[in-house]
Amino acid sequence: MLTSSSSITLIRPRAIEFGPGSVSKVGEWMAGRFQRILVVADAFNSKRVDLLGLSGKVTIFAEVRPEPDIPNLEALLAVAEAADPDLVIGFGGGSAMDLAKLAAVLPGSGCRITDVVGVERVPAKQAALVQVPTTSGTGSEAGTRALVTDPVTKNKLAVQSSHMLADLAVIDPELTLTLPAQVTAATGVDAMAHCVEAFTSRRAHVSIDMYAIEGVRLVGKYLKRAVVDGSDMEARSGLSLASLYGGYCLGPVNTTSGHAVAYPLGTRHHIAHGAANALIFPHTLAFNAPAVPEKTAEILSALNAPWHTSVFDAAYDFCHGLGCEMKLSQFAVPRSDLPAMADEAHAIRRLLDNNPRDMSRDDILTIYEAAY
Repeated sequence: MLTSSSSITLIRPRAIEFGPGSVSKVGEWMAGRFQRILVVADAFNSKRVDLLGLSGKVTIFAEVRPEPDIPNLEALLAVAEAADPDLVIGFGGGSAMDLAKLAAVLPGSGCRITDVVGVERVPAKQAALVQVPTTSGTGSEAGTRALVTDPVTKNKLAVQSSHMLADLAVIDPELTLTLPAQVTAATGVDAMAHCVEAFTSRRAHVSIDMYAIEGVRLVGKYLKRAVVDGSDMEARSGLSLASLYGGYCLGPVNTTSGHAVAYPLGTRHHIAHGAANALIFPHTLAFNAPAVPEKTAEILSALNAPWHTSVFDAAYDFCHGLGCEMKLSQFAVPRSDLPAMADEAHAIRRLLDNNPRDMSRDDILTIYEAAY
């Protein structure tokens, strides 16, 4: 584990507005500064773009898909090329915000996504970028990474660059009041997983640990409340903050085995990312516990998850108690695909190499079998 004397680079959006009603800050911030605005949204959020208070010529791309793939990105880039925006706004969950990052840097650059996979390979920003999350899960508004699935290889392509950092991030918990209980649970677990995996990573750092464990604590305190009563504004605000803290964790530290093992569930079988994380979380937390016992105890304490019996049972009961589906077979994943999923997950070295305990391909297959 890294110590306080270890080197780390911390970056944040240039401005962050947080709190109920803060969505009005978007229009105030952009007024008189931009003429051509491109809003990147899913079908639902495209119908409430008026909340942003935009002026000028507004183009809306309303076709963001869950787990966006290269064709989805290319459709957006075609719209962006035609609109020539001087401001791009990501309005939605992580998928919308990730695509917005790429729409702010790729149009007019002559680059395709396959040219810029990796770290700091994108050209300079072509348009200003504002991120407005409508879920409390990914924390993408705070980061510099975008993920897009290659439909041929079924792998996630990760692009990371400081050019994709938001000029303004507006986190308004009121925008999350419409989330159904199931989505609230899944996205909340995703935020928690970002924090947990960063907290236990080989790259963990004290400057991030404080955000990570506080994010876990906020999820432990507020997620069940928001699932039970979606109108609970205190709970919604707590989860929005947990998601933001999870985003702080992703840049300098990032996730580990939980996300690596969960990714094939989304790329191969279109299971929502948060739901995949919830299903996998108890397995990877328990697997890693021998390597990081004290931090594991802190995590379960922060989640208010008693673990008199086992780490696995405590984590499983937490997710199951939120209404999350905890059996892989219930998602119609064929058992015959588990070996290929294990191969795919084990190849995600950018995450697994930072896991606190070495995880083999057979270990991953064992987790899939246990989760089935």
